[in-house]
Amino acid sequence: MTAQIQKAAPKPEPTEGDAPDRREIRAVILGLMIVLGLGAIDQSIVATALPRIVSDLGGVTHLSWVVSAYVLASTSTMPLYGKLSDQYGRKPMIYAAILIFLLGSVLSGMAQTLLQLIIFRAIQGLGAGGLMPLAQIIIGDLVPPAKRGRNQGSIVAVFAVCSILGPIVGGIITDLLSWHWIFYVNLPIGAVALVMIGRALKRPHQARSRRIDYLGAVLLTACTTGFLLALALGGNEWAWNSPQIIGLATGALVLGILFVLHIRHEPEPVLPLDLFRNRLFVVACVVLALTFMGMLGATLFFPLFFQMVMGVSPSRSGLLTGPLMIGVVISSIVNGRVLLQRSGRYKPAQLFGLTLATVAFAVLAWAAATSQGFGIIEPSVFALGLGLGLVMPNMTIAVQNALPYAHRGVGTATLAFFRSLGGLIGVTGSGAILAYRVRQATGPSGSLDMSSLTESGLRQLATASPEAHAAAIALYRHAIAMTFATGTAIVAVALVVLLFLPELPLRTHHGDGAQPAR
Repeated sequence: MTAQIQKAAPKPEPTEGDAPDRREIRAVILGLMIVLGLGAIDQSIVATALPRIVSDLGGVTHLSWVVSAYVLASTSTMPLYGKLSDQYGRKPMIYAAILIFLLGSVLSGMAQTLLQLIIFRAIQGLGAGGLMPLAQIIIGDLVPPAKRGRNQGSIVAVFAVCSILGPIVGGIITDLLSWHWIFYVNLPIGAVALVMIGRALKRPHQARSRRIDYLGAVLLTACTTGFLLALALGGNEWAWNSPQIIGLATGALVLGILFVLHIRHEPEPVLPLDLFRNRLFVVACVVLALTFMGMLGATLFFPLFFQMVMGVSPSRSGLLTGPLMIGVVISSIVNGRVLLQRSGRYKPAQLFGLTLATVAFAVLAWAAATSQGFGIIEPSVFALGLGLGLVMPNMTIAVQNALPYAHRGVGTATLAFFRSLGGLIGVTGSGAILAYRVRQATGPSGSLDMSSLTESGLRQLATASPEAHAAAIALYRHAIAMTFATGTAIVAVALVVLLFLPELPLRTHHGDGAQPAR
């Protein structure tokens, strides 16, 4: 009878010191993968529907802000999510991030004007800013660093696959239903993620200081937003030396100085200065910022290069870009399941990855400048993905391994913030380089201008004389080759900085102040 009563008794709730079992870890990670897939697809699914959105809402001159508003909002809120998760726990913040994201999705689907859509996409981005960092933080709480490679690799793989599927899914939904449903489709997926995380993530949280640095949060968000707006608007809406851009940059600088002065005297700052006294953390932020600056700055022009210079169709250009993400997926999985788990070291794989990425970028720059074919270009694109897939998962593990539990959330989120910031700078810088080369080659009164980057421009070039067509191809070939060469230089600098990354032994348990997820 006693045995029957014990057997029927419900399983006790886990306590703070209990290690999570494999079943709990798998259930939580599955829910987090759905969340990550939601955020990754949403970044790319909208691009396919932009022409239909323009035809319905108009406002083509401000269309880019449908994407920019989302990216700016998500990037600027990443450190705040990390800090709040350290204070209030992971579970409440992942709930808040998902719910805000879903609210923005509903509002975006209901938008009647382009201005409404831009505002609602910014709301959606406010929630998206917590999805990737919080997923990495929760996994860091559940799985010790020495055993975390497989899980972090799976996260990168999911993000990469969903980024590939996004444009395909967006096209299908837009054609079969309408562009409104690319936002509504988030609702059932988000609901499933909420239920799975709510049922699986049962780690209790330790009571901590509930003091919130409201002033620091406002200063950090305003400084970041001003800087990102200057990057997004400079060279597009206004010239780089215009009063508007200078004013934005100056305002961001002043706010940044005020923020630093504030957190030096704040007992619970939103971004602790102790983080930047940790050499590993500083090196990691610089390496990831430079890596994504070079990668996004150059890979942004892969479709343009394939369509304009190589003469392939838009649909085929998407397939030709696929090897980049395939390489990221393969290396992320192999890194987590083989390299990191067997060696217990994160730095050798990163050194090899950045070396491979630097060589691949250099080959791409040479191939673009010298009119090489797909036999050289496609293996280089694949090798670039292989190299980059070894960097991000290992860097996240290295940072989480080096930081105490009290700073793990804000440290992981700040690392993600610098990664996104580097990518934004890379995209802006590469666009400026391309525009400069085009203007330099054609002159202010030239017959070719940046409108050639649009689909109508491509059609216009196709009907031009053979001499003009050949001149345009040569112009863009060398301009894009310069962006690849710039990417090579930036990733090479990241490789040099990586040499200074300390390699600490990976913990095999949640010691050194680490505690279970909360």
